[in-house]
Amino acid sequence: MAVQRTFSIIKPDATKRNLTGAINARIEAAGLRIVAQKRIHLTPAQVGVFYEVHKERPFYGELCEFMASEPVVVQVLEGEDAIAKYRGVMGATDPAEADAGTIRAEFAESKGENSVHGSDAPETAAVEIAYFFSGLELVG
Repeated sequence: MAVQRTFSIIKPDATKRNLTGAINARIEAAGLRIVAQKRIHLTPAQVGVFYEVHKERPFYGELCEFMASEPVVVQVLEGEDAIAKYRGVMGATDPAEADAGTIRAEFAESKGENSVHGSDAPETAAVEIAYFFSGLELVG
């Protein structure tokens, strides 16, 4: 397996409850390195562009409102098979279906407020990383 990078967001429900450190500890315990990170407060317009792929879905408006409601932590993770590894650490989107010990099983408040986002494919990761970080900010 090759070393790859993936994108992560620690969402407003988690940052509001000061869970950034606990979530990052799980990420690092899984063998992933945080090679870029920043705390930002997204505008509704920025969220809309980022989640444009979901524009036609019924939850789009609620998602955009939620993601602009509080600061988030955006980060780039690196490691062997990083995308699949991080998706495993995150757990299922619905915390009721997430495996015990995953971030969402432990910290998510609901299916909509599920504490973290992660890229689902190498192409998605590249686009998501480029949206938030310049090459100079990736310091792994």
